[in-house]
Amino acid sequence: MAQRKNNKSHSRKEVKTPPVESKNGKKTEGGGAGGGAGGGPKYSVFTWVVVLGLLGVWSSMAVVYFDIVDYDSVIGKLMAYDTDGDGDFDVEDAKVLLGLKEAEPGAVGASPETTGASERIVEPTNQQAAQQQGEEPKEATSGDPAAEETPSASGSHDVESEIQAAVPLPSIEDDFIPDDPREDVAHPYEDEVDTIDTTGVLVEEPPSQESIVDSGRYVTSSEVTQESEPAVTAEEPSESPAEPPPEPEQQPEPVLEPEPVLAAEPEPAPEPEQQPQPEPEPVLEPESQPQTETRPETGSVPEAEGSTEKLKEKAKKKKPKLFNKFDKTIKAEIDAAEKLRKKGKVDEALRAFESLVQQYPQSPRARYGKAQAEDDVAEKLRSNDMLQRAINTYREAAELPDATSDLLMAALKRRAERQQFLGRMRGSLVTLERLVQIFPEDISLKNDLGVAHLLLGDNKGAKKVYEQVLAAAPNNGFAKVHYGFILKSENKIAESIPYLKEGLESGEPGTDDGRFYFHLGDALQRVGDNSAYHWYELGHQRGHFASVWQRSLYNVEGLKAQPWWTPKETGYTDLVKMLERNWKTIRDEALAVMDRNTGQFIPEEENLREKGEWGQYTLWQQGKKVGNSCQGVPKTCSLLEKHPEATGCKRGQIKFSVMHPGTHVWPHTGPTNCRLRMHLGLVIPKQGCRIRCTTETRQWEEGKVLIFDDSFEHEVWQDADSYRLIFIVDVWHPELTAYQRQTLSPI
Repeated sequence: MAQRKNNKSHSRKEVKTPPVESKNGKKTEGGGAGGGAGGGPKYSVFTWVVVLGLLGVWSSMAVVYFDIVDYDSVIGKLMAYDTDGDGDFDVEDAKVLLGLKEAEPGAVGASPETTGASERIVEPTNQQAAQQQGEEPKEATSGDPAAEETPSASGSHDVESEIQAAVPLPSIEDDFIPDDPREDVAHPYEDEVDTIDTTGVLVEEPPSQESIVDSGRYVTSSEVTQESEPAVTAEEPSESPAEPPPEPEQQPEPVLEPEPVLAAEPEPAPEPEQQPQPEPEPVLEPESQPQTETRPETGSVPEAEGSTEKLKEKAKKKKPKLFNKFDKTIKAEIDAAEKLRKKGKVDEALRAFESLVQQYPQSPRARYGKAQAEDDVAEKLRSNDMLQRAINTYREAAELPDATSDLLMAALKRRAERQQFLGRMRGSLVTLERLVQIFPEDISLKNDLGVAHLLLGDNKGAKKVYEQVLAAAPNNGFAKVHYGFILKSENKIAESIPYLKEGLESGEPGTDDGRFYFHLGDALQRVGDNSAYHWYELGHQRGHFASVWQRSLYNVEGLKAQPWWTPKETGYTDLVKMLERNWKTIRDEALAVMDRNTGQFIPEEENLREKGEWGQYTLWQQGKKVGNSCQGVPKTCSLLEKHPEATGCKRGQIKFSVMHPGTHVWPHTGPTNCRLRMHLGLVIPKQGCRIRCTTETRQWEEGKVLIFDDSFEHEVWQDADSYRLIFIVDVWHPELTAYQRQTLSPI
């Protein structure tokens, strides 16, 4: 039995399946897919595809049957993205949302549901697009280019005899020529809004009483403004949340700005022997100046009283409300035009906004966009006529019914800034007065109004405004520094000190300016308080002064700086030799003028004297002859005309200076490091007359020339028994290039 089983088993193992011939002629041993001993049936790829397809069908049926997905909800959400109004969300709609295609005007506001959804979607999309182009939503700057650029009142006031307080204003294009500031712009002025940037785009909603802004918006330091490069003001995304502005520099709108002049303050910074001269009209410098001049920068009109960081952050998060109900129905079209403006396609943007205004004349937002586009084109073309168009359009936007309060303020504040830019100070003042009437509790607007009064030389009006501000907000630092400045201009030296000091210590926007450090230090020196040098040191640390001793505010960087110079160091040895060789001729002509008519020697009116009498007779000023002054001293003028380094020095004077016994000139500095000052002794008493520059004191000699840099602190004493007569000749700093001498603005 056992043997038989073994045989059966053995024979079964020996059995083989006959070879099967496949279609390709090859034979396989055994059936099955793999052909191996354990191979199973063979299935094709098609079979698996069919199986998977059936699984997908059954899965879909299960989803529908058990109501796993709410298709109605999904489709409803996609309809919100229907930008072309065809009832579905398709490729064309996606292109619009991605910024690859502009929305069709007819599709906007197709239905209440889609309109609301579109507004929710387009806004962040526009913001993202702007950020992809390198633009960031910025915090509002009421004033600045930006930078910007407010020319001072016309007529020339000596920068050394009139302070330019921290008046942040919009920036100025190189080729803008400010009109006569005495012109009034006779237009009705409108209503206002809330905190805005230099471009007029508002970024915060107004707090109930006082607007809070970031101190970073106010850069009024003397170290920033460059004559060689136009400063730039940025246009903000009109519908983007406020964010901190990028570092000044740069922003889309290039503009160089002249500083406003706060009149009525005899500046304690003029040089000792200088006749008061009118402030130069701002001359805009070309962009390619090799070296950089630093000046007290005027950015945007200071706009708010700082409070707490918490409130600032809260204000930053708020978005402006520039669209009324009607504007929202055409928001896509407005956004498309605004996008062109943000990309710098200002001509196309202007055409787009003009078309919108023609189609929808009742739209405040479209007209405001047109004003902004005209503003941009004016800077591109450097056209005052186009800028005047923008000023008019800002007014029109504010006058339209149903304009939002935010748009109203944005339009009128920008209007006031651009009026100041063109030198139309009175028109700007009227605009700001209107804003203050509408928003009487807005401290920032009152501060702006005070600045406008100062720009007109109306210290009395400005004083009244700042008294109102300090009555309502006793700790307002911006009001304090300006009120202190006004008191100092009234020669109330001791009273001005606490206001200037507390204002600077507040650190509020608009207070960190070299001119306030300068005047606080000067006031302290005049009352004999040596802490003046502490404030000068702080001003130096803040970048406003080149050093504690060299405190001029209109400087070209990189020039050699030292208090005393030798003729050889200046390179003007021929001029020095001519003066010393002809000193008696020069002296005799000066004495003849004094004897014939001493009235031609004008008393020093720069508030530089502690006591005594000091008169000046000017021949050249700002590179030009002064009237008929040379007729009295023809030989002297003939000698000088051969030396353009002196007669062509637009930042200096050539004049006689007579100082009588008992005169003391306060320590002070000149306005710029672009010149050197030569003193030729004509009539010098043997004892009692001396001049100090920094820590070194020297005396004049008849027929000899002293040379010093009057941007360093200097002081003069006349304790002799008779008058002292010298001849002052300013020359260009020897390291200035010919191009710089030609393009630097007069002082």
